[in-house]
Amino acid sequence: MRAGLTGIVLTVAMLGACQKAAAPGGAAAAAPRAYDVAYAPTPAGELPAAIVGKAPPPRGHDVAYFGADPATKGYLALPQRSPASGVILVHEWNGLNDRVRQVADALAAEGYMVLAADLYSGKTGSNPQENMALVRQTLADSARIIANLDAAARFLRARAGATGKVATIGWCFGGGVALSYGVGGAHHQGTAMFYGRLLQDPAVLARMHHPLYGSFAAQDQGIPPDSVNKFVGALRTAGIRNDVHVYDDVGHGFWLWVDQDPGKRSAPALDAWTRLKSYLGSVL
Repeated sequence: MRAGLTGIVLTVAMLGACQKAAAPGGAAAAAPRAYDVAYAPTPAGELPAAIVGKAPPPRGHDVAYFGADPATKGYLALPQRSPASGVILVHEWNGLNDRVRQVADALAAEGYMVLAADLYSGKTGSNPQENMALVRQTLADSARIIANLDAAARFLRARAGATGKVATIGWCFGGGVALSYGVGGAHHQGTAMFYGRLLQDPAVLARMHHPLYGSFAAQDQGIPPDSVNKFVGALRTAGIRNDVHVYDDVGHGFWLWVDQDPGKRSAPALDAWTRLKSYLGSVL
């Protein structure tokens, strides 16, 4: 394990876009119950209900996976099939909420063991000021972020029926964390990021030992296309295989919150979802 995360310095402007795209706060997960999710992949040409605002309440349950902090409560969704590889979800800047839990259920339906990590010790924010305070408090201890995600990976690998393979997926704040964890955390098999903070030093990116998936938005003022192009150039220089795409006519948050502008977001979100499923299938 390499100590310290690299490059997750997040601007107020970029994180503000997350607030516009996200519902405030986050409802608590349902009480623990039977939490196996039936194997039912989303049909080709359709978006998962989780990102269009039509998913049922979360079907998994809260779990303690990080022994260093009993207040940390992740959300676990398990598929009704075995063996299964693991996926760690890294939330946006407002914390672990039901939209992320519902995405965990959707990925469990695709056949993955999914743990939505909690980097905020059970807290969520309900406005930009609270969100930024949580971000700053969390990023002040990068070693703790690595320890948290390493614990999440160990938790998934230790489950019965696990293949031992793990990938991370993150959005905005979580996308930047996932990328930095890809170059600074314990070995894992994949990193998928949606409009997160970028790294552009080939020497740093060369520490990643797996392909990278990325989806970005041309109308994202915090992460303009030019920055994404430089990122891709650095990945190529570092020899990191990648599937990175910038979608025209959409802005920050277009994938996780399709229901906020379905007319513009549905088509690019579907393409990003199709690419994501293909990517996870290839690395896991």
